[in-house]
Amino acid sequence: MDFTELDTRGLVLLGCGKMGGAMLAGWLDRGLSASAVTVIDPNPSDWLTGTGVALNTPLPPSPAVALIAVKPQMMGAALPALQSLTDTLFVTVAAGTPLSAYAAAFGASARVVRAMPNTPAAVGRGITAIIGNAAATPADLDLAQGMLAAVGEVVRLDTEDQMDAVTGLSGSGPAYVFHVIETMAAAGVAQGLSPDLALQLARATVAGAGALAMTGEDPGQLRVNVTSPNGTTQAGLEVLMKELPDLMTRTVAAAADRSRELRG
Repeated sequence: MDFTELDTRGLVLLGCGKMGGAMLAGWLDRGLSASAVTVIDPNPSDWLTGTGVALNTPLPPSPAVALIAVKPQMMGAALPALQSLTDTLFVTVAAGTPLSAYAAAFGASARVVRAMPNTPAAVGRGITAIIGNAAATPADLDLAQGMLAAVGEVVRLDTEDQMDAVTGLSGSGPAYVFHVIETMAAAGVAQGLSPDLALQLARATVAGAGALAMTGEDPGQLRVNVTSPNGTTQAGLEVLMKELPDLMTRTVAAAADRSRELRG
């Protein structure tokens, strides 16, 4: 990404926890100048303190972007710190807070892009969905996408309502996969493996299968490719495929429904 505009006008980061920190690390690694960044965070980590960014100092009057990365319950107290900014694109990664909340805080003319990243952003393998409000321009969406691409893939949504489904699938999805690893390891232990060996096998299997899935081949075909007729994989799948589709549908729906409840 070309960071010229951010280096020139500045970037404000409101909140620098795990997600905000992962994105900041990605930007700094890709050439963003630390001197262009102002961070507002009441409890800065040792890592953040050592980056060279301006920390809890007065804000530039017209930064190119203000990234909002605070927890939803802190939003009411945190947003007033940004109300003095002018000609700034607001990018928010706060879960469950709709675009209308930012219009209420900053005015209907404020340019806002809402984003839903997930935790693999911490290792540069996240995926983020974005949607802009009516005031956001195509250039604003391009800028937000370029920034968020520093920590993984970016997709654009057609409507904000889709954000609840994204939350249920990719936003909450890493936790589902971690639980799959836990349960696979436990199943290995039940078959006589040591806990350490079973966990090593489960981790590597999920990571390796994920890497294969990212090659672009249809996952159904990948499944067929490793399933020999009447073999061991088929025997396992005959159990799994009876229950997993419905279970996963209900899992994602429960998370998406909760997302809808949280935004009211």
